[in-house]
Amino acid sequence: MENKTYRISPEKLTFRTIFQILKDKPDILLSVETIDRITKCREYLDKRTESTIEPIYGINTGFGALYDKTISKTDLGKLQENLVKSHACGTGDEVPPEIVKLMIFLKVQSLSYGHSGVQLSTVQRLIDFINEEVIPVVYELGSLGASGDLAPLAHLSLPLIGLGEVYYQGKKQKASLVLQKLGWEPIKLKSKEGLALLNGTQFMSAYGVTSLLKIFRLSELADIIGAISLDAFDGRIEPFMDELQQIRPHRGQIQTADRFRMLLKDSELINQFKKHVQDPYSFRCIPQVHGASKDTVNYVATVFSAEINAVTDNPTIFPDQDIIVSGGNFHGQPLAIALDTLAIAAAEWGNIAERRTYQLLHGKRGLPPFLVANPGLNSGFMIPQYTAASIVNQNKQLCTPSSVDSIESSQGQEDHVSMGANSATKAFKVVINLERILAIELFNAAQALDFRRPKKSSPLIEDFVKKYRQVVPFVSEDIVMYDEIEHSIRFLQQVQYDLPDALTPEV
Repeated sequence: MENKTYRISPEKLTFRTIFQILKDKPDILLSVETIDRITKCREYLDKRTESTIEPIYGINTGFGALYDKTISKTDLGKLQENLVKSHACGTGDEVPPEIVKLMIFLKVQSLSYGHSGVQLSTVQRLIDFINEEVIPVVYELGSLGASGDLAPLAHLSLPLIGLGEVYYQGKKQKASLVLQKLGWEPIKLKSKEGLALLNGTQFMSAYGVTSLLKIFRLSELADIIGAISLDAFDGRIEPFMDELQQIRPHRGQIQTADRFRMLLKDSELINQFKKHVQDPYSFRCIPQVHGASKDTVNYVATVFSAEINAVTDNPTIFPDQDIIVSGGNFHGQPLAIALDTLAIAAAEWGNIAERRTYQLLHGKRGLPPFLVANPGLNSGFMIPQYTAASIVNQNKQLCTPSSVDSIESSQGQEDHVSMGANSATKAFKVVINLERILAIELFNAAQALDFRRPKKSSPLIEDFVKKYRQVVPFVSEDIVMYDEIEHSIRFLQQVQYDLPDALTPEV
C-alpha cells in the first residue's frame, strides 16, 4: 500500500491486507488486469444478449419463481433497476458504517474477477463510495443468506441509482442529494447488473471478517488476562507443561500452554510453594478450552479466506468458454455453519473467563471476599461478576444455530436457505460480548493481583498490568463500577503489547 493506495487485483486477498486497509484508509484503485477482466466480461455479455433469443436466467428473464417470464431487450436495464428497488426490504437496526464499507470493498473484490458482467463504471462508482466515505444505509434484518444477501445488498446498491440514504460527512442524507453534491450521475444499470450487485455473500462476509479480526486480538488478550487471573489466584503451572499437551496433541491446546508458560516466566507468584494440589477447571483446563476455541477460529478463518476471494453472484459468466451458467455460489451455507461455530468458540472463551472471575471473589487462597479490604461496608467486586454472568447467559442464547433452519421462499424455487445472515449478526454480537466479559475479568484479576503485593508476577504480566493501572486504579472502597468497566473495555481495544506466536493466520 505505497503512497496510501491499494489496487484491487486477482491476487489473494488476506485478513492482514483487509486489516491494513481498514486501519490506513488508502485510496482504492483497480489494477490494469482487473479493468481488462471486467471490460472483457461486459463486452462478451453485451454481444451475447444482442445475438441470442434463448432465455438466460436473470438477464432476459424474471427472477426466482418468475424465471420463465421473458423480458424484451428494451427492458433489460429497467428489469435490473426494478430488482434493486423491489429487493430493498431490510429492516431493524442499521448495520455499523465500518461493516457497510467492508461490504462495498468485498463486493468490488468479487466483481473484479470478470465473471459477473458488470459495467466498469458501476464498479468504479462503488470504489468512489469507499474513497469519498459515502456509506449507504443498510439494515440488519432481511437476508436469508441463500440467493446471496439480497435485501442488505439492495440497500447497498440503491445509492448507485440515486435512491436510498447514505452517510456522508457525518450526516444521514438522501443519496440523490449527495450524488448532486459530488457531481455524480446515477448509474444506468445494464443487463445482469442488478443481479450481480444483489446476489452475493458480502453481508455475511463483512460481518464474519469483522468478527474474525476482532477475535484474533481477543484470543491473545484472553490468554494474557487468563494468566493474570491464574497468578492472582495462586494457581499452578503444572497443567501447562508441554509434555502433558503433547500426549493429546491438539494444536490450539499446545499453543495455549506454550503461551502461558511464556507469559508467566520468572513470576514469583507462579513459582512459590503451593498448599493446594489442584486448581478448578476454569484454571487447570485453560489449554484445552482456549485451545479448542483457537482451533475453531482457525477453521472459520479458512472458510472466510476462500469466500473473500470468490465470485458469489449468479448467473456466472465464463467469456473464454462462451458459457453463462445459473448455479449456487451465492448460497451461504459454508459461512452459516462457520459463523454459528465461531459464535460458540467466542462464547466459550467468555464462559470460562466469567468462571475465573467468580473464583477470584470467594475469599480463598488469601484473597479477601469480593476483593475489598473491608467487605460488608463495601460490596466490592460482587456485582461486576453478575454483569459478566448476565452477558454469558445472553451469549448462550445467541449460540442457538441459525444454519440448521431453512424456510422455503419464492414459491418453492428457493426451497433451502442458509439463514447465514442471522448467523453473522449473532456471531458479531457474541464477539462484542466476549470483549466485555474479558474486560470484567481483567478488572477483577488486576485487583486480586494487587492483594499479592509485594510479590510480583512475570515481567510481561507486570508490564501489562502497569499499563492497565494508568487507566483503571486499584479500588479501595466502593465506587461507580460502570465507569471502570467501560475504561477496561476501551483499554482492551487500544492497548499495545508484544506477544509472540499470534493466532492471526496467514490466510
